[in-house]
Amino acid sequence: MTDTLLPNGLKDAGGDRSYFRKGCNPFAQTGRSKLQNKRASLNHEIIKEMRMRAGAENLLKATSNNKVKEMVLLELSYVNANLQLLMGQLEGLNSSVEVYQSTQETANIPLIALGLKETKEVDFSAPFKDFILEHYSEEGNSYEDEIADLMDLRQACRTPSRNTTGVDLFAKYYSHLPLMESRFFSPNRPTGIFFTWYDSFTGVPVCQQNLSLEKASILFNMAALYSQIGTRSDRQTIVGLEEAISSFQKAAGILNHLKETFTHTPSYDMSPAMLSMLIRMMLAQTQECLFEKTALPGIRNQFHSLMKMAQEAAKVSETYDQVHQSMIQTPIKDNVPLFWSTMSQVKTNHYRSMAHYFVASALLDHQLGPSDDEDQQEKTLSQVYDRLPEGRSPLDILKKKEERERIGKAHIRRAILGHEEALRIYSLCHHLTKLEILEGILKASHQRSLNKFSENDNEEEFTDYTEAPDIISKTEHKAEMEVPASTKVKVTDFFQRLGPLSVFSAKQRWTAPRTIRLRPEDRDLGFTLKGESPVQVVSLDPLCPAAADGLKEGDYIVAVGEIDCKWFSVGDVMRLLKDVDEEGIDIQVVSMMDSNPAVPTKSATFSGNLPKTYSMICLAYDDEDKNSKSRKVVKKSSFLSWGLKNRLKSASTLSLPTADNSGGAPWNKPCPTFPSSSSYNDSVLY
Repeated sequence: MTDTLLPNGLKDAGGDRSYFRKGCNPFAQTGRSKLQNKRASLNHEIIKEMRMRAGAENLLKATSNNKVKEMVLLELSYVNANLQLLMGQLEGLNSSVEVYQSTQETANIPLIALGLKETKEVDFSAPFKDFILEHYSEEGNSYEDEIADLMDLRQACRTPSRNTTGVDLFAKYYSHLPLMESRFFSPNRPTGIFFTWYDSFTGVPVCQQNLSLEKASILFNMAALYSQIGTRSDRQTIVGLEEAISSFQKAAGILNHLKETFTHTPSYDMSPAMLSMLIRMMLAQTQECLFEKTALPGIRNQFHSLMKMAQEAAKVSETYDQVHQSMIQTPIKDNVPLFWSTMSQVKTNHYRSMAHYFVASALLDHQLGPSDDEDQQEKTLSQVYDRLPEGRSPLDILKKKEERERIGKAHIRRAILGHEEALRIYSLCHHLTKLEILEGILKASHQRSLNKFSENDNEEEFTDYTEAPDIISKTEHKAEMEVPASTKVKVTDFFQRLGPLSVFSAKQRWTAPRTIRLRPEDRDLGFTLKGESPVQVVSLDPLCPAAADGLKEGDYIVAVGEIDCKWFSVGDVMRLLKDVDEEGIDIQVVSMMDSNPAVPTKSATFSGNLPKTYSMICLAYDDEDKNSKSRKVVKKSSFLSWGLKNRLKSASTLSLPTADNSGGAPWNKPCPTFPSSSSYNDSVLY
């Protein structure tokens, strides 16, 4: 599963191939790639059903024929049922953690990996060529190779390798996005390019014209890839555990960066509430790996070592309990797979029981002897408990054998009850029951606690109902977020031939290139040059021939003769001009124009009720319509509707026909497991 097989049977070691980029393998036949292909197929099925539902809702709103209404209501019931089935299948894919685990024979509890967000192909060719011609006054066809390289890079990000080269691929494309935004995404002119991404939990598509969704989705997939690398690591070795710890910390760091940077991303899987939960889950899995790293060399059967491991296990239990509490909050619980919340609950009980088992072993197997450090043991025991049973002190428990055994047995009873609860919760989730290794670990831990109880059980004694106190969680290695340096890498601009971004960007406006004939008089051109690149004309003599030919103060020189000099320095341009003969030489210049006040780019996502907008925008966008010029973003108001000018001007969304959700018809009620048209509002999500 780890090795990637190509169609010719050769193994890809992550190196360059002539037909796909490094870090990408579109021909991968691994379990993870097959799972991702199923996710893409389900996303397409979901959007088809949502289109049918949107059409039926609009028809129901428009018709007054009762017979038609009955037929539409029947059709809606079928569509909603199909959506529920598709959502169940998608939840099953998110619960398929076994394909992400290490291929080595391990005895570790499985970890959860995030699935990659799916996207549609985007054709930059026609919009970018048109923009280059209109804005930069250059032939767009001359940039076909650069546009193809950018499209290939984006396409490669749809099938990344599950290793660090795949992460580097995401980082490279993410670093190109700000350059692409500066070159082609003007605040005053829509590009007509739609970026569509599918929610990783619900499959609902989200469509936007600006690059915010693209940037956020790439970051999410980078974090998801790190989580998959972490789950794939061999946790039976120190090296593998360190790789897993680093990967989960980096995943948490990227998700936190995504949460702080893109605060209003319209996709629900990247909402602040969901990202906060995912960050907690990554950190909890990091803490679990840190516990395994501490326990891997072996746990010394000593009082202090056992107490230390008890507090470490309690820390893991505490972090998973926080994850579970965040998962059961509304509306997260309606979208998070049941498998995830059940797994976090199982681990909460399992590691809490392990903590009680370690304390019980320390108290029952290690009586205070003459050679033991009494003060040190008392200090250790007092740090383990937040409170003690009434009338007892740490020193009493350590010195009195009966008290020590009574508290120890109370801990082992609580460990047994916790393991039984973990097994009970495990049996309630059919996705969990497929993980035989998890069942084996839970049963072995339960049996170990039973054996410890039977070793210290005396049938002649009366049953003692002393309750074991809670154990204070403590760790020497706390899980922390780590933002990897790979989120930003240095890349070469595909479109650097257009000129320096400081001048030649989508935000700036300038005249079309003008040809000026330079004829020196007494070796004087009549002006001086300044700046780095491109160079600028200053101190222009208004009586010189160049000024008479149309040269202006502040013009930028973009070409000298046939040589493009947008990137030339003053010295480079002067060397080209110093040997000009009496016939002169032609130069091309451009003049900067005042830019219009920036108008917010019209977004194709925010339109009233947020989840409603997800479906309606993407349903209105036809995949087969490849002509970007035919897509109308905002309908212009007619002369008779001039009174609505201010209202239309203030609108920054694409408003499409939607159904009236205020009615009480039973077919239109939201289902708890699928984000229907009226499930949530902005205040709930954010």
